[in-house]
Amino acid sequence: MKSAVPKVLHPLGGRPLLEHALRAARSTAPEHLVVVLRHQAERVAEVVRAGHPDVLTALQDEVPGTGRAVQCGLAALPEHLSGTVVVTYGDVPLLSGRTLSELVAAHAEGANAMTVLTAELADPAGYGRVLRDAEGVSAIVEHKDATPEQLAVREVNSGVYAFDAAALRAALARVGRENAAGEVYLTDVLGLVRADGGRVQALPLQDEWEIRGVNDRLQLAQLAAEANARTLRRWMLAGVGVVDPSTTWIDADVVLEADATILPGVQLHGTTRVAAGAVVGPDCTLTDVEVGAGAVVERTHGSSAVVGEGASVGPFAYLRPGTRLGADGRIGTFVETKNATIGRGSKVPHLSYVGDATIGEHSNIGAASIFANYDGVNKARTTVGDHVRMGSDNTYVAPVTVGDGAYSGAGTVVRKDVPAGALAINVAPQRNLEGWTLSRRAGTAAAEAAARAQQREAAPGAAAADQGSTGTTQGRENQR
Repeated sequence: MKSAVPKVLHPLGGRPLLEHALRAARSTAPEHLVVVLRHQAERVAEVVRAGHPDVLTALQDEVPGTGRAVQCGLAALPEHLSGTVVVTYGDVPLLSGRTLSELVAAHAEGANAMTVLTAELADPAGYGRVLRDAEGVSAIVEHKDATPEQLAVREVNSGVYAFDAAALRAALARVGRENAAGEVYLTDVLGLVRADGGRVQALPLQDEWEIRGVNDRLQLAQLAAEANARTLRRWMLAGVGVVDPSTTWIDADVVLEADATILPGVQLHGTTRVAAGAVVGPDCTLTDVEVGAGAVVERTHGSSAVVGEGASVGPFAYLRPGTRLGADGRIGTFVETKNATIGRGSKVPHLSYVGDATIGEHSNIGAASIFANYDGVNKARTTVGDHVRMGSDNTYVAPVTVGDGAYSGAGTVVRKDVPAGALAINVAPQRNLEGWTLSRRAGTAAAEAAARAQQREAAPGAAAADQGSTGTTQGRENQR
């Protein structure tokens, strides 16, 4: 991956690759589940423990190879373990739990010692070929070691297996490292199991995407696109409107209700939920956001926020964590909110910042308002009551409270509490310094414009005559 991040922790559909593999494995209800670690083992183990504290981890030593990885995994399990052992991988994110369960069932039904999950590929280049005889699977030959006849075989090995535990232990104990890479190959188990009289069969898989692994960022992008297409298809078939699937990305844990509409250019991440009748987009990125029924969110970036039923947000709004907009409320154009509760029917329509605030119901915050919540050391909160009407260009210096039904004038700096029903104003008398532009900005375009205006004011009759002449000339031009 050419990355400081371990491959299995790269995200796809809002989850690490490893999380997809763990969920698929857990869906088979295994008695034990082991993750074998090697590269950046502790970093990966922390992620496993955080999401799956009951899952065991095992550390692969310096002996390389998939066979050695399985040996280390078995060492973490009870010594006399019996039953079926499934081996799968942390970098095959589209492999489903359903397929793994089918593999386990086919293994048991056939009384097999080993069952190989396979697929037929139009272009099998690079994959190990699965060879068959009258008794089942006879061998798995790596691409580089295959003869021309074997290279013509299109059935390939996925690397995912089900084993009888006893047969696996017995065979692994005899697998050597006599190969060019000096590795313990898990595929060598097949021949040993057959030699011991065990039955080896294959379970062909119809969906080749399920066995595709991630080895570089190109493959990661290809698999992410396929996973997203499947997610979108599932939601559209469930009644969700997706206007442009080619520009829409929805994470695996997002929940959408029927009759929600997703417009072009939308990304829904994390645990975002969109209720019935809501419209999201165009051009929104929402992470862990709850959008209520009938709400509209347009050209908005938001995270860890709640948008109530029938509310509207945007365009060009920024919902930071802790934002809660009540039903039928409004967060408008170029508005940023953070840790703010805005009540039912209340509006912050334009060009404002609302941070660390509680606004009651059916109140209106005027344009260009700032909730000054930070003094450089501490954050403080502003509380605005119900049915409040605040003027434009107000600044609220927290902590401060505005009572129910209060008003304020434009340009007010609210430094102290406003009683219910009061009008807050702190406007200084306006002063006009006559002639300032001519004296202080002489020679500028502004000074020239001011001089012309003064001349027109001094001679209104001449100005009227000039206007009449212009109008007459224009009239003649129009007649021509």
